[in-house]
Amino acid sequence: MEIPSQSILQSSTFSAEPVFVTGASGLIGSALLSQLLERNIPVKALFHQQQSPLLTREQTEKIEWIKGDILDAGLLTDIMQQCQRVYHCAAVVSFHTSRREKMYQINVEGTANMVNAALDGGVKKLVYVSSVAAIGRGNGNEPIHESLQWTEAENTSHYGKSKYLAEMEVWRGIAEGLPAVMVNPAIVLGEGNPLQGSSAIYKKAWDAFRFYTEGATGFVDAKDVASAMMLLMESDITGERFILSAGEMNYRNILHQMASLFGKQPPSFRAPAFLLGLAWRLEAFRARFTQQEPLITKETVQKAFTHTRYAGDKIKKWLPSFQYTPLDITLRRTCNWYLQNPHLFQA
Repeated sequence: MEIPSQSILQSSTFSAEPVFVTGASGLIGSALLSQLLERNIPVKALFHQQQSPLLTREQTEKIEWIKGDILDAGLLTDIMQQCQRVYHCAAVVSFHTSRREKMYQINVEGTANMVNAALDGGVKKLVYVSSVAAIGRGNGNEPIHESLQWTEAENTSHYGKSKYLAEMEVWRGIAEGLPAVMVNPAIVLGEGNPLQGSSAIYKKAWDAFRFYTEGATGFVDAKDVASAMMLLMESDITGERFILSAGEMNYRNILHQMASLFGKQPPSFRAPAFLLGLAWRLEAFRARFTQQEPLITKETVQKAFTHTRYAGDKIKKWLPSFQYTPLDITLRRTCNWYLQNPHLFQA
């Protein structure tokens, strides 16, 4: 892999105009807002239902909040007339069939709107949060890397397909002259809502979930994702994507560490495949009638038995100042935060 010259890694000079952040209430968006505010960078943040509950009141008051969503092309055009830099974090992550259409709308059509508005507004840089779900699987013998192309034959996840199609919109924008770069995080760990998304793993440990599987995958700190995005924004790098993964950990070990930090009983029973197969079918039946997100799906069960490795070192070659937070440090910090906010685990 060719490493860029030092001139490409030098910080770009931007005006004092505010940056625009979508998905500002989510796990990554909130971590990003916090780091932008630490550097006194003015922010316009788009929210759909609520402003980020993960920020302090003082932080919240420093942000210009805009209520709306990325399906409103006119709103995006108006905002990007005022912003030089754009962080696009908004997405729907869902395995519920009733939300599938909305997921494709937000992830694909919404990203197309973002790209079009950025092109019309002459935006100087767009950083897009994609996912490792949008990258090909490879042959299974080597770590998954950025050059592997997604194919529908080896990826049955509708979420993965929606993120792949969203990436295609960003690549279209790049071809039309938009400076843009993408990050593809593995499972994101951080201070967030433990009732949804990747943070749900904390609730399993908190509830002393008794079963474990031997599967393994990559994890990354939400703060590291935000840091990487800011470094990429300030660089002259464009037309690239970067897997973000601090390393692999199997589900048994991560649940054991979380349970220990919470003072809870760690999982002690290895879950057989047939039991989890029954569990996701029962959960799908429950979700169909309650219209709630299924807690276990066929896809998550398959991944629970799969060992997946991601090559997360490309970004360190292109941005030598970037370093991952060790996973044990991330777990200690985040579990301590959840201990201070136990009300978050109440359904």
